[in-house]
Parts: sequence; structure tokens; C-alpha cells
Amino acid sequence: MRKFVDFFGLRKSMVGVLGMVILIGLGEKMAERFLPIYLIALGSGSYVVGLLNSLDNLLSALYSYPGGWLADRFGTKRSLLIFNLVAIMGYLIVIFVPTVWAVFLGSMLFVSWTALSLPATMGLISEVLPAQKRTMGVSVHSFVRRIPMALGPVLGGCLITAYGPILGVKYAFVAALVMALVAIGFQEALIEGKQKTEKAIPTPGEPLEALLGPELKQLLISDILIRFCEQIPYPFVVIWCIKVHGLTGTEFGLLTTVEMVTAMLIYIPVAWLADRSTKKPFVLLTFLFFTSFPLVLMFCTSLWPLVLAFVVRGFKEFGEPTRKALIMDLAPEGKKAAAFGTYYLWRDIVVSIGALSGAFLWEINPQANFVVAFLFGVIGTLWFAFKGMELPRVSGSPT
Repeated sequence: MRKFVDFFGLRKSMVGVLGMVILIGLGEKMAERFLPIYLIALGSGSYVVGLLNSLDNLLSALYSYPGGWLADRFGTKRSLLIFNLVAIMGYLIVIFVPTVWAVFLGSMLFVSWTALSLPATMGLISEVLPAQKRTMGVSVHSFVRRIPMALGPVLGGCLITAYGPILGVKYAFVAALVMALVAIGFQEALIEGKQKTEKAIPTPGEPLEALLGPELKQLLISDILIRFCEQIPYPFVVIWCIKVHGLTGTEFGLLTTVEMVTAMLIYIPVAWLADRSTKKPFVLLTFLFFTSFPLVLMFCTSLWPLVLAFVVRGFKEFGEPTRKALIMDLAPEGKKAAAFGTYYLWRDIVVSIGALSGAFLWEINPQANFVVAFLFGVIGTLWFAFKGMELPRVSGSPT
């Protein structure tokens, strides 16, 4: 058991965070992934769907920095409790007010949990694990995150198939509310309530150069381009599958499960390899899979070819934990959560424009949307290949 715990970098606080990720993520993914279908059922069009996705990206950006700052200033436990309560307020709004404006208002609150908690979680991993185990810690976190991402859309799809898009999404948000409340109790029992004691606690408005050095900036540029590739088609994937090609909500949920299971199967072996090697090749490979997905999706028009496309989409997670670990390695000591939040702030602010532009491309035709996304992926991959940082191996032998 000790070898098992050491190999996966499990600590008491880590177990507490992972339990929260499962509970809150399961409820969120039962509902959030089907919001485009919900909006269309309420009478909205593709521009409203694109606007919601753009707003989610923008809010994720704006929430990332305060999330990192609060975690560095007040500690992970107290910060996560605040983030959970904000998300619960968002669920309540969507449950009790079935209108388009309520979806936007609720999203402003429940999207906060992932955006605010991620810097705090990355800071906790950096704090409790040695450098040679951080990629494994991030990978375990990413692996566990994919459990609700795999199961949630299946459960949500079953609710939509059984009760229709409006009532089905409402029931999914009720489930999300219940699981968020249970997660708060889980957090209070397991996450240690330590506050940060480093002298280098960041202050709001700290200069960008103090948090993001030149190596992180090069990674940020390539990551922005890759996220354009991801977010331009993202909200329209469910419409492409269900509205254009006639899949049921349950079948789309199963496609998402295929994607997440694929990702989960590769996380741990890739983390084991990345902790014993340099990180750049793994990040480069994940950028290649990001790039290929929209092009593959464009040629898939029925269930079984779409299964193949979602396998490709699962492989885009090949080096994602490695990329996050690389951010933490390059971030300054004592300010890692704040640096992580700042990185995501700038990335997602810019990417929110790409998410909005996806609606205009979709109105031209779906193929235009997919091809432009593919081209952004090519540029981002080439940028990282030539300018990305190659971090030296950390001394020591990870278990």
C-alpha cells in the first residue's frame, strides 16, 4: 500500500481534492455539456450558443487569477469552500428560472468552480509533492477528473432522452446541486486547512513579468493558438452529432465516454515516462492531437466513424498533465498558484474571442468552422516546436 501511495503521489489533502473533483465534476458534466441543446430548445440560435461558450471562456480567464491569488493568500481549503458555494448559487438559478438569461447568469457562477479551483489544486500539488512527482500528481488529478467527464454526459444524455432537453437538463442541475453539497462535507473532512507561510505571497496587480517569465510566455502563445483550434468548434460538436447527424443524447454521451476512457488509459503511463524524461515531446504530441480532431470530425457523419473521432479527441490529453506540470515548474517559487492563474487569465481572455468567432464560421457552414480550427492548430504546434522550452530533467528517482 505504501508503494501504491508513493507511486501515485497520494496524500490526505490530495485525496480530499480528488473526491471533490469526482462529486462536483459528475454533477456539472451531467448538465453543462448539453447547454447548447437546452438553449436551442428554449428558442435560441447558433449565435447565442457561441456567445455562451465565449462567455464561459472569458469568465474562466477572469476567475483564474483571483482563484490563484486566493489560494496563495488564504490556503486551498478555505478557497475551495468559497468556490463551491458560488457554483451552488449558479445551479439554483438555472433550476428555478428556465430562461436564456438565467442560463447566462447561472453560468457566470457555476463555471467558476473549475476556473477558480484549478490554480488552487495545482498549487496544492506543487506544495505536497516533490518536483520529480509533480507530473504524476497532475496526471492523477487529470485522470480522476475524467471519471465524471466520462460518466456525466452518459447520465445527462439518458435524462435528456427520457425527459426532453428542458426537463432533462433541469434534473441534471438538481443532481449537480446535491453532489456539490456532499463535496463540501468531503472537503472539510480530508483537506488540511494550512495557510501559506512563504514570504513571497503575491499581491493583486503584481506585474506580469514577476509571474510569467520568457519561457512561460512562449508556451502561452502556442497554447492560445491550440485553444483557438479547440474552442472554435467546441460548442457545435454536440450540435454536429445530434442535430446534424441524428444521434440521440445517450449516443452522444457514450461518445464522450469513449473520449474520456481513452484519455484515462494514457495518463498514468505517460506521466511515468514524462517524470523520467523531458516534457517538451509530450506537450508537442498533445498539440498534434488537438490539431487533428476538427479535421477528423469533419469527415465523420455516423456513429461508428464518430467513435474513431472521439478516440482521437481523447488522445489530445496525451501531454496535458505534462503541460500543466511544465507551467508549475517554470513558475516562481511561492507564487505558483498565482502564476498558474495568471497564465490561464491571459490564455482564456484571448481564446474567448475564438469561441465567439466559431459561431460566425458555423453560420457559413460547419466545414469552414472545422478547417479554420485545424489551421490554428497547425500554427500553434509549429510555434511550440520551434520556440517551446525544453526543461532539463529533475535530479532524483521518482518512485
